Amino acid sequence: MAQAGVKDRVKDRRRRRREPMFGERFSVFAECLLTGVWIAVACLGVVTYPAAFAAGARHLRRRTTHQVSGLREFVVDFRAAVRGGWAVGLVGWAAAAAVWVDVLAARAGLPGGPFVGAVGILALIGLAVALLRAAALWTPESTWRALLADAGRRTVLDPAGSFLVVCGLAVVALSALFLAPLAVPVLGAVAAAAVAVEERHRRR
Repeated sequence: MAQAGVKDRVKDRRRRRREPMFGERFSVFAECLLTGVWIAVACLGVVTYPAAFAAGARHLRRRTTHQVSGLREFVVDFRAAVRGGWAVGLVGWAAAAAVWVDVLAARAGLPGGPFVGAVGILALIGLAVALLRAAALWTPESTWRALLADAGRRTVLDPAGSFLVVCGLAVVALSALFLAPLAVPVLGAVAAAAVAVEERHRRR
């Protein structure tokens, strides 16, 4: 009887440890989805998407380290990030337009068109990954030029981490394909993936 009582107490302690851990993980997941909505709204400025992801990533970094963070802090970070981030967003749209021209050339059957189109798409994916990795480390004291330069190197030198970010982007694309509104909260998961990739790279 005494041995059975000890086993029951041990099981009870293990269950109590698992329950807070489950609750914390679910809370982080819910926070990612909410952050995705904030990011989507902040992206409505067309060229503000780098700042939106930077603010979202910083919000998630604070939450995972148990710091106070909410919509007010997100807005403050967004305003700080958009000062230089709008130019990055403009360049990103220009790159996307250039790749679209390459794709049109490939579909028109021009010589070398398919190769140029494929290279353009791969380059655009690489730029998107570098942008997300830069946004994951953004702080009000940092500059976008320095962040993107370092992120570009990590994108090439850390292919495993970059692949994980690409998977996150693929989830957004598939969500939009099946049901467009699903892509909105999933944006937060992409920001969280970029933060996790950078944390993984830092600990290596």
